[in-house]
Amino acid sequence: MLNGRNYMTIVKFYDEVDDSLLKFAVIITKTNGKWVFCKHKKRNTWEVLGGHRELRESITENANRELHEETGAKEYDIRPICVYSVTASDNFNGEETFGMLFYADVFSFEEELHREMEKIVIMEELPSEWTYPDIQPKLLEKARQNGFV
Repeated sequence: MLNGRNYMTIVKFYDEVDDSLLKFAVIITKTNGKWVFCKHKKRNTWEVLGGHRELRESITENANRELHEETGAKEYDIRPICVYSVTASDNFNGEETFGMLFYADVFSFEEELHREMEKIVIMEELPSEWTYPDIQPKLLEKARQNGFV
């Protein structure tokens, strides 16, 4: 039992894996030195930006699309940090799944959000209510270790 749940989540980091294994892009995002997080319309928690890779989309295209769709980012600098994996008994039948972790610094946003996000917030401090509390803090810690935040 972990965090009051009957499953365990394992997060690992890799220098690289075969591109075909990368299913997700997650983007740790800041603007003017502050954190950018999203609130999904169906949840009451905060999440790091990101999502599933679409067919014939590169992982970098995936990251750029998700950043724009979820925040309305117009002008930004985005860079890969590393490959990560998640193994969780409650997700993908317990199989290890891979994604690419990115860092983005956003300089301007569109006025209005489209898609599934209810809102974005810009915070001085990290949130206490995470959508994926067993995963997202570990991704932020890896970004810190790699000198991105």
